[in-house]
Amino acid sequence: MIIRENNIDAGGFNIDNILSFDENKEAYEQAIYFDLEHYVYKKPICVGVFGCSYYEKETNEIKVTQYMIENAADAKKILILAEEYFKDMYLNKNKKYIVTFSGNNDFTVINYLFKKYEIEFNIEEHFIQIDLQKMYEKDKKTSIGLKALEKEFQISRDSELISGSNLAKTIGKIVKDKEYFDRMPLDKKNKILLYNEQDVVSLFHIIVNWNDIILNTMEEVVEEL
Repeated sequence: MIIRENNIDAGGFNIDNILSFDENKEAYEQAIYFDLEHYVYKKPICVGVFGCSYYEKETNEIKVTQYMIENAADAKKILILAEEYFKDMYLNKNKKYIVTFSGNNDFTVINYLFKKYEIEFNIEEHFIQIDLQKMYEKDKKTSIGLKALEKEFQISRDSELISGSNLAKTIGKIVKDKEYFDRMPLDKKNKILLYNEQDVVSLFHIIVNWNDIILNTMEEVVEEL
């Protein structure tokens, strides 16, 4: 199992531009930002990479935690670590929200696997879900993908783009061949982790600049009409 933690400077942002949820302007501080890389074949098989982050106001940092499996034996271990992470965020860090982009699939996978391995943790009972894709559709009346949304927010990725199908194939090989991970180039492992990290970091930058990009462009359209 690879356990990777990283602290990333959150940069500057204007409090007036932050997306409020249920009229709570501090939701961004009380949230964790969540994304999975997983392998599904007819039914969920495993979580390949668990990625989560949260904002630390005192240091103005995005604190990222990731777990990555190295073989099939890690399939349950990664879920136990995920449960411990969620409990720590809820009980010790007082987090109330979980932010995703089109997170239904990720929740379906992890909830199925929690049940399969008899891990009794209900995400919905602990965190209020904020799906930024649904929020975008609600405000703009159209759908969008995460990479396209990042372009709207002028978010530049340090990571290379990796297709979901290629990621799933890689995770599938890791699960089926216990020596595959050892044969993987270090660069490939790092690319996968960086790609997942960028997802959970982007969610934070999108939420704290929401009003500036989404609401202002809507106002401009109304003015033009």
